[in-house]
Amino acid sequence: MPKEAKHKQQQMMRARIAVAAARIMAEDGIDDFALAKRKAARQLGAEDTQALPKNDEVELELRTYQSLYQGKEQRERIRYLRGRALEAMLLLEGFRPYLSGPVLTGTAGRYSDIDLQLFTDDNKAVELFLLSHAIAYEVSLQRHFAGDRERPISVLKFDWEDVVLNVAVYGINDERSTLKTTLAGKPMHRASTNSLTELLANDA
Repeated sequence: MPKEAKHKQQQMMRARIAVAAARIMAEDGIDDFALAKRKAARQLGAEDTQALPKNDEVELELRTYQSLYQGKEQRERIRYLRGRALEAMLLLEGFRPYLSGPVLTGTAGRYSDIDLQLFTDDNKAVELFLLSHAIAYEVSLQRHFAGDRERPISVLKFDWEDVVLNVAVYGINDERSTLKTTLAGKPMHRASTNSLTELLANDA
């Protein structure tokens, strides 16, 4: 196959994968772009990994899909999740909480979790705080980057008002750093309690 024709074929497949991945994220509640792209590629029989779209391409298709097929439902769901996030942040205000992830960006799906970031000098204090409030949680370690430095981050997962919270606990100095989930990835956007309060007021 000529090089130009192969490139065009890859571009067409890339666009199809982006659309399919967006639908998977919207309908199945998957927030992981890489997972959604892999599932979409398998469904479409795409074996060429060069045809995988970038996250930005999938997010654009996701917003389009949600606007076309989940408009009112999506807006109500985002408002609800942001409201639950604000309640949790007020409870955890002693640990400098921020909202991040799809609930903040407005792309959260039907079954999405809420992602929070905390900043503290004492990681164990967060766990003791949850225990003192009779909140059962699970702990896992995830690899995040603060600037160019890789570090393991404790993520506490627990139920909150019928949704799941994923609370990443960072060091206090990380609050001023650029936080990413991969070294080459985009910085994670985050909103403070005051910013989220304003966002909810605008949503209303």
